[in-house]
Amino acid sequence: MISATAETNRHPFDVVEGESEIVAGHMIEYSGMGFALFFLGEYANMILLSAMAAVMFLGGWEAPIDLGLMLGWQTPAWWHDGLSSWFWLLAKIFGGLSMYIWIRASFPRYRYDQIMRLGWKIFIPITLAWLVVVAVWMQTPFNVFAAGAHPSGTPAGAAPLGQGAALAAALPRP
Repeated sequence: MISATAETNRHPFDVVEGESEIVAGHMIEYSGMGFALFFLGEYANMILLSAMAAVMFLGGWEAPIDLGLMLGWQTPAWWHDGLSSWFWLLAKIFGGLSMYIWIRASFPRYRYDQIMRLGWKIFIPITLAWLVVVAVWMQTPFNVFAAGAHPSGTPAGAAPLGQGAALAAALPRP
């Protein structure tokens, strides 16, 4: 979330666009439609990154809970035929956009020297420490990427050898 906020140049990482401190850049040079297109581009980037986060980290269009089962309702067929997938994906994207707005309202803008200190003295050491944690974790029996981690004995996404051999035998030969 921090990287996505910095990538979109949103508050508190919008040093280039500090409206009250800096009198330069596209805030002054463009007006009318040019200015509007810059803002549309920023919001399109926010929507794109929220959608990517929803698909890659939040389960995409899959429902986190079954509302019909939880509330004891019989859900109609049109809900299960595709509408629930769109609802959950859009709800997760909306949640990501809400996080952008919440962060902008909650945190003050950093000065340039504060952003440099944050990146070099905080984020890089945390990232390197996390890299070491993952490297050690990969060598333990709790490694989820090992060949035996999947119940079938193969890595996630790979077909067991027996199924691949049966498929190869079923294909017509030239």
